[in-house]
Amino acid sequence: MEKNKVVVNADVTQGTINKNIYGQFAEHLGRCIYEGLWVGEDSAIPNTKGIRNDVLGALKKLDIPVLRWPGGCFADEYHWKDGVGPRENRKRMVNTHWGGVVENNHFGTHEFMMLCELLETEPYINGNVGSGTVQEMSEWVEYMTFNGESPMANWRKENGREEPWKVKYFGVGNENWGCGGNMRPEYYADLYRRFQTYVRDYGDNKIYRIAGGANVDDYNWTEVLMREASHLMDGLSLHYYVHPGGFWDKGSATNFSADEWDESMYKAMYMGELIEKHGTIMDKYDPEKRIGMIVDEWGAWYAVEPGTNPGFLYQQNTIRDALIAGVTFNIFHDNCDRVVMANIAQMVNVIQAMVLTEEDKMLLTPTYHVFEMYKVHQDAEKVSLDLNVGNLAYGDKTYPQVSASASKKDGVVNISLCNLDKDNAATLALDLRGIDLSNVTGRIITASEMNAMNTFENPENIKPEAFTSFEVNGSQLDIDLPPMSVITLAAK
Repeated sequence: MEKNKVVVNADVTQGTINKNIYGQFAEHLGRCIYEGLWVGEDSAIPNTKGIRNDVLGALKKLDIPVLRWPGGCFADEYHWKDGVGPRENRKRMVNTHWGGVVENNHFGTHEFMMLCELLETEPYINGNVGSGTVQEMSEWVEYMTFNGESPMANWRKENGREEPWKVKYFGVGNENWGCGGNMRPEYYADLYRRFQTYVRDYGDNKIYRIAGGANVDDYNWTEVLMREASHLMDGLSLHYYVHPGGFWDKGSATNFSADEWDESMYKAMYMGELIEKHGTIMDKYDPEKRIGMIVDEWGAWYAVEPGTNPGFLYQQNTIRDALIAGVTFNIFHDNCDRVVMANIAQMVNVIQAMVLTEEDKMLLTPTYHVFEMYKVHQDAEKVSLDLNVGNLAYGDKTYPQVSASASKKDGVVNISLCNLDKDNAATLALDLRGIDLSNVTGRIITASEMNAMNTFENPENIKPEAFTSFEVNGSQLDIDLPPMSVITLAAK
């Protein structure tokens, strides 16, 4: 009992958990856009103006705050003018990054903005620095946001959109250290300074400019970008994926060993160290934390499912991924003074997806259910939480058995708990100070096998259930967390 104890001080708040931490990412990659989101108006699959209804309905339940598009690596080979105007006249291109398939550009700016309106989510547009021009980026912003007489605004109107859109978030390039141009940080910093100059604020549309940040632990990249361009940015991105076997040997999404489970949990916890170390560099140049850390690519990335196009990055999703998502959110909450947005990769049919589709069928993944259970933390006040738990051994490494976070909003205190141990329950004493325990409810997602998943044959194998394995003892809850479980408690 003494080993696993959590103290929650409901009267001590530590900032706001930005709802944008629960952002999503949809790239022109594999079956994310085409088949996953967009089927076209003539499809036999029920749709709203080409967006498939089943996926749309599922995603709306997540209260998605922000959606990043069109990439990813695709962003730096995407030329937006190819994706506007009558669809039958749009230029076809080869998606050289992802499978070498033909991209018909039927899903472009207007379609993406329509999707955002249907989801009631903020658009986050990623511009092309790697193979694009300053003029191209500048004209895209003008096309989307200028309310007046101009060549781009007039073209937008000709294409059916009279009023400009509101575009708050704009990324100036993506992974420019790699697929976005293989640049040195000094070179990209200069390019960023130049390109962002022409990402104009038109009228009352004020753009939050996001610079392309580091790959995992490239702290020099963050140092150079902050030193050379911090005064011209509002956000700086960070990309980190959990690869159990390393980038070149990612391991199976479903057929994995106990050691791979441990490695996945350990690497999920590593997100905290990355945020701390990159944040320390940012603090040197931005002590007031004006610039937000934008973790706009994260998630668990495994080998593709057998028999699928290796360039489509289609993978299944198990209870292991639910734990990775919960742990990562708890880390983001802990760093809400610096992390203001995150975008999991990706929304549909790619890497750690919310939803998987197969022709006209759809299923919700364990990761989807964690997003749904955790949405209570969006824009809530982070509550002070002291964690004293045991560690699990993994070779010469260790990671905590329990991860936790708490917040309050609208008179409700929500506490999220993850038991990372795949084999053993965790007995937890939860000391809740300043909280009324007369009405406590809980929800849980768990499984009996570490590779349990939802399939099209059994789409509800894993889903949230009511959680009641706790007892109230004064101001304390005594809880039994089942192995490999994610739980959210609500006290009101």
